[in-house]
Amino acid sequence: MRAIPLLTLLLSGWFVLPAHADEAQDWLSRLGRAEQQQSFEGTFVYERNGSFSTHDIWHRVQNGQVHERLLQLDGSAQEVVRVDGRIQCVSGALVAGLGNSRDASSRVLDPQKLNQFYDLAVIGKSRVAGRNAVIVSITPRDQYRYGFELHLDRETALPLKSLLLNDQGQLLERFQFTRLNTAISPEDRNLQPSKDCTPVAAVNSDELEIAPTEAWHLEWLPPGFQLTNSSAREDAHTKNTIDSLMYEDGLARFSVFLEPISDGGVTENRTQLGPTVAVSRRLNTVDGEMMVTVVGEIPIGTAERIALSVRGEKKAAAKPLP
Repeated sequence: MRAIPLLTLLLSGWFVLPAHADEAQDWLSRLGRAEQQQSFEGTFVYERNGSFSTHDIWHRVQNGQVHERLLQLDGSAQEVVRVDGRIQCVSGALVAGLGNSRDASSRVLDPQKLNQFYDLAVIGKSRVAGRNAVIVSITPRDQYRYGFELHLDRETALPLKSLLLNDQGQLLERFQFTRLNTAISPEDRNLQPSKDCTPVAAVNSDELEIAPTEAWHLEWLPPGFQLTNSSAREDAHTKNTIDSLMYEDGLARFSVFLEPISDGGVTENRTQLGPTVAVSRRLNTVDGEMMVTVVGEIPIGTAERIALSVRGEKKAAAKPLP
């Protein structure tokens, strides 16, 4: 679950006029600046696979630093505290799914780059949480990514609402503010984590960062996606090296994980939870079988093609990184 997900309704862009596209780019530029400049607090609802949850959010920009805290108000207790996009602590079910995300920083929208792979348009206006909004559609020009619709606050350009549908019109995810206050800056006490929020260093203490043993690459990559990060970690329990590669197109993201197969009973798999898919397959290498897993907010067909395209080239033996 993202703090302010840019995930939305897939809409047609065949009737977009150039002026509308320019206006959409202006709004997305404002959005990119808003989350780095605007303090706020509020409450939003999140829906995925027909399941709803309600969350409070405190977001403060002070002295060039962005401090943010999210707290789930219903169901199991879940909490996230981030500083400049980097997770400081988590609680509840989020701990198990954190992975290596502690090094993941916030995305900065680049409308010029997005315009190469999405049609951008202002398609109307709405009212969300008592605030006037402009509706911006982001429609993919191919079948390899999802489309988006953003209801942006006319005053601040913050996203007030977003929906995401697949290419068959099924709702995958909904995000919507029910209350938003941009007139005040959250106080220190609202940004402080609870005692149940586990520091990220403790969550990842069973992993050791090491030098990669393989030069992994993809023989096929969806247009516009670029490699933004690669790493390798040794699990303290299994002693296996887990290599990971992260790709993005400026909006959508996916990761590729590679781990030696030590259990002959491990099977290939494909699952989808809302917009997030996970596809795994076996890969034969000179050193034995590997399990390749692709995880991201992309269509499952895209993830399957990516998983089939992974290749590796043996490098020097792994050494601990300084």
